[in-house]
Amino acid sequence: MNVKSATSSPNPIIRPPAVAGAFYPAAPETLRRMLEDFIRAAKNLPGVTPKAIIAPHAGYLYSGPVAGSAFVHLRNQKDAIKRIVLLGPSHYTYLDGLALSSADAFATPLGTVPLDKSTQERLAALPQVQVCDQAHAREHSLEVELPFLQHVLGEFTLVPLVVGDASDEDISAVLEALWDGPETRIVVSSDLSHVHDYQTARHMDQAAAQAIETLDPIALDNDQACGCRPVRGLLCSARRHGLKARTADLRNSTDTAGGRERVVGYGAFLFS
Repeated sequence: MNVKSATSSPNPIIRPPAVAGAFYPAAPETLRRMLEDFIRAAKNLPGVTPKAIIAPHAGYLYSGPVAGSAFVHLRNQKDAIKRIVLLGPSHYTYLDGLALSSADAFATPLGTVPLDKSTQERLAALPQVQVCDQAHAREHSLEVELPFLQHVLGEFTLVPLVVGDASDEDISAVLEALWDGPETRIVVSSDLSHVHDYQTARHMDQAAAQAIETLDPIALDNDQACGCRPVRGLLCSARRHGLKARTADLRNSTDTAGGRERVVGYGAFLFS
């Protein structure tokens, strides 16, 4: 997808990649090969057509194998999916509520993804939503999901939301405004436990997975998931819509590529 296909604006505003070459390869062919390796190795649960997924957002060497177990289930539905609502936590900017971007498109080494501007204009009327480009400029929690989405879906439009200090119900209300039909899918970006030893990380991640599978936002806190807020908002909406959550993969950085002393947890979850 090129810039011309990404937006009809004569001078489009493109949010450039901030972590290409750091969190994932900057060379397109290297990136494509890595993504396909993750997808081919992923656990594919037959018959699962998720409305929403949770995927991790660390460097691909560590979290990519787990993320593949979430995104492979969107590839199975690529012809039906036209829009992705993408939420992730703010790592660099204090933010009151949720932040949209003023950009026309987001870029990765694989091309550009157009933003759904009409939907964003509608969302901006909500009191908990603002436009804040600073929140998006360096944020990796959204960016690292985009190459996966480009690889498995091809063309789609995007509603990217960085989540700051917002209540479960405020986040869920935004999701309700975007829910729509099978053409829209929701991706929440979150890692799980951070910098514990291996056994502690496993225990904490299993507790987080149980909270997600039982759609219990109260049982999930910031120590268990860095994207706790958007995950909790999703759990509220999933319960409201009668969705069921399944764990597709649950591993940590020791299981994929790291040591045993400062472990980060990763989970892939499907809501259908």
